[in-house]
Amino acid sequence: MEKQLPQPGWRYRHFKGGLYQIVTLALNTETGEDMVVYQALYDDFKVYVRPLSMFLSETDFVKYPDSTQPMRFERIDAEDDRNVPKPLETTSCEPSFEETTEELPDGISPKLIAFLDADSDEERYTILNEMEDIVDDHMIDTMAVVSDLVIEDGPISQRFQELKRCIRTRIQYESKRFPRHIS
Repeated sequence: MEKQLPQPGWRYRHFKGGLYQIVTLALNTETGEDMVVYQALYDDFKVYVRPLSMFLSETDFVKYPDSTQPMRFERIDAEDDRNVPKPLETTSCEPSFEETTEELPDGISPKLIAFLDADSDEERYTILNEMEDIVDDHMIDTMAVVSDLVIEDGPISQRFQELKRCIRTRIQYESKRFPRHIS
């Protein structure tokens, strides 16, 4: 049986029991090695990077004799997702937009346009927090594409929360990777 490459959004169980979601596949610029970027679906939702070959490897039963899972990471079905914890909700202290019912000529929400024009994930996240009552599947798809994310089909509220979680995670991850220096 040929191993499938992990895809963004796929969820896996580690042989020690932790649940993880694939963020993306990457390439190590120094070694050329394929890497897997994945996020814990528990505690503080940390993001990890591991070589693809190691991610797809078998469990070392010599080192871990009590393990019952043959592979280091096993993909889990959508049914198993019911037990995946959801991240805690956060509130924003950013100023809010003025309420408006004005629609743009094509029926596009001004808040969606603001999201699409935002210069940073922090700005997108602030705008997104104010869109919960007006968001629909098409808007989520549009925002996901612009944010370079994959949001699986499902109930709108679940997709909306997943979009928020992904952007919040990227904010957390990128701020550690590229800290801002104040002059």
